[in-house]
Amino acid sequence: MKVAVVGATGLVGSTMLRILEERNFPVTELIPVASERSAGNKVVFKNTEYTVLTVDEALAKKPALALFSAGGSVSLELAPRFAEAGCYVVDNSSAWRMHPDKKLIVPEVNGHVLTKDDLIIANPNCSTIQMVMVLQPLHKHYIIERVVVSTYQSVTGTGQKAVKEMMDERAGGKGFGVYPHPIDLNVLPHIDSFLDNGYTKEEMKMVNETCKIMGDDNIKVTATTVRVPVIGGHSESVNIQMTRDFDENVVREMLSNTSGIIVVDNPAMNAYPMPLDAEGKDEVFVGRIRRDYSQANTLNCWIVADNLRKGAATNAVQIAKYLHNQGWIN
Repeated sequence: MKVAVVGATGLVGSTMLRILEERNFPVTELIPVASERSAGNKVVFKNTEYTVLTVDEALAKKPALALFSAGGSVSLELAPRFAEAGCYVVDNSSAWRMHPDKKLIVPEVNGHVLTKDDLIIANPNCSTIQMVMVLQPLHKHYIIERVVVSTYQSVTGTGQKAVKEMMDERAGGKGFGVYPHPIDLNVLPHIDSFLDNGYTKEEMKMVNETCKIMGDDNIKVTATTVRVPVIGGHSESVNIQMTRDFDENVVREMLSNTSGIIVVDNPAMNAYPMPLDAEGKDEVFVGRIRRDYSQANTLNCWIVADNLRKGAATNAVQIAKYLHNQGWIN
C-alpha cells in the first residue's frame, strides 16, 4: 500500500510514522510530504531513509492513503486533490470536522458510520477524542444529559516551537513568543483564538465535536480549555450528568472492559492517571471516578491521554486500519 504522510516533519506527522511502524501497517511505499521549504529533507521509517517530497511529487506516485497533519488551510486546499485522485484522506486538522458531508471518527465510538465513499475523513480534536472514549459507554448505559469539562493541555498540542519555548523559559530564557504569556511555571486559560461568545475555538470544538461523534445533539457540553507546562499528554476534569443513577463500582468495571480504556483508580495507593504515565501510550486512562453529591445522577472523573498518539496520530492510523480491514484500501 502506498501511504503518504502530509506534514511528515512535524510533531504529529513524525508520530504517525512511528505508529505506522509500531503497528506494522502494510506500507509498501512510504511517501513523506511537507512544504516546499522542507522538501528534500530526510525522514526515517523502518530503518530506511526517505526523502521528503512536494505535494505534486507525492500525487504523481498515486498513494492509496494519505494521513494529513499540516494545518487547516493546507487540508482545505490539498485534501480534495488527493481524494479526486482516488486516495483516502484522514485529516488531523479542524478543516473538515464540522463539514456536514464529512465523517468525524473515533473508531471505537463511531467507526461503523464510515462507508467506502468517505474519501475525506476527519480526525477529531485531541481533547475531544479522549473524552468521548469515556463518554460513549456511559451514554450507552445511562444517557448523558450534560458534560462540564476543564482541560489541562500539554504544550505539545501547540507544536515543536512551543516545547522549545517552555524549555527555553525553564533554562532562564525568554522563549520565542509562541504564547502571549510565559508558559513555564504558569497556566494559560487560552487555547486557540477567542470567539465573540467569550469561548475559545478549542472550547467550542469540544462542544460541537462531541455531539457529532456521539450522534446526539441533545448532549449539552460546556468547556474551559487550559494550557499547562507539561509534555506527556492532556488531562481533563469531567463532570457528567446522566438521566439514570449509577453504581460507581459498576462504572469502573464497565470502563475497565471497554477497549482502549485503562482504569487507574485507587486513591488509597495514590493511583490515578497522570501525563507522565500516559506519555508514549495509546490508551485513554481514567480515574478519580466518584459521585457528584451536589447533583443527582452525576459523575466526576479524571481523563488522561497522550495527545500526540491517541489524541492525533494513533486515532488516524486506527481509522486507516479500519479502512484496510474493510477492504477499501490495499
